[in-house]
Amino acid sequence: MVDNWVVLVGLAGLLNPFALAIGVWMGWRADQGAKIFIAAFAAATLSLLFEAGLGLIGLPKLFPHQVGVLALFPFRFIGAGIVAFIAMKFARRRSMR
Repeated sequence: MVDNWVVLVGLAGLLNPFALAIGVWMGWRADQGAKIFIAAFAAATLSLLFEAGLGLIGLPKLFPHQVGVLALFPFRFIGAGIVAFIAMKFARRRSMR
């Protein structure tokens, strides 16, 4: 049970680099706060689709885990939402200069 939480909070879940990168990219371009929700949802979904696509072509998982997609989605959503919000704030601050 403890191993599942480590996976969910680790690189396969909350700190997934694919979800975080997509969240930063979409958050940087967001011009309204409501778009952070869309960025987080898209980042979580695209990162899971990317991982599934790698599995379908036979490549091993970059961050091996035994938990399912429904368990990973909320953690990737939260991680991507946080970085999207931070990126949006940095982009707004940069554009004000």
